[in-house]
Amino acid sequence: MSRIRITIAGRQFIAETNPDAPLTVAAFEALLPYRQKIIHVRWSGEACWIPLGEFKLGVGFENHTCHPSVGDVLFYPGGYSETELLIAYGSCSFASKMGPLAGNHFLTIVEGKEQLRPMGVQVLWEGAQDILFERA
Repeated sequence: MSRIRITIAGRQFIAETNPDAPLTVAAFEALLPYRQKIIHVRWSGEACWIPLGEFKLGVGFENHTCHPSVGDVLFYPGGYSETELLIAYGSCSFASKMGPLAGNHFLTIVEGKEQLRPMGVQVLWEGAQDILFERA
């Protein structure tokens, strides 16, 4: 298990990789450091996401869920909807306009969880924010 620092709008979080998603973890770690923009979800509830369009990480489904817990980070490899990353900060049922989706639970935020709700509210009301994933 390794640790990844996630910085969103100046807030820092530490996440641990999930041993139940080894292919997703390995493929994502090869991208680090990884910079993007994060926006609030459209359909899923209290979560933020990174839309990735047609991006392919080269992994399929593993350890996937529709119901992430607070601090869970999911990777959706595409199919019914575009490829994306999702970070739950509250009640969430992962979905798109096509219906329920399941994403690979590959990271879990273990430090800074108390900052997740303020981050989510900021993204909701202020719009897209910078996000950086890097080795901790």
